[in-house]
Amino acid sequence: MIESLPGSEQHRCGFSPGWSVRAYADTLDLALFEAAFCFSCHEVRMHGTAVPPALATQFFDAGAPRAHALLTLLREAAP
Repeated sequence: MIESLPGSEQHRCGFSPGWSVRAYADTLDLALFEAAFCFSCHEVRMHGTAVPPALATQFFDAGAPRAHALLTLLREAAP
C-alpha cells in the first residue's frame, strides 16, 4: 500500500509526522526501514539499512484514496 501512494508536491508545515511504520528482517535486529508520514505536508521520510539515499525523502498525495486507506489502517492499529 505504501509503495502505491501517488506522488505529490511538497507542502510546508515543518514536518510533524504523526505515524510511522518499521520493517525488520527475521532477526529483529536493526530495522530495514522506517517510514515516517506527515499527512499535513504530504511528506514521508525513510531511513534504514534498506533505504537508498535517493528515496530518503518523498512526497505523497495525502488526499488520495490510498492515503486515506493507509491513515485509516494506522489509526486502527494505534492503541
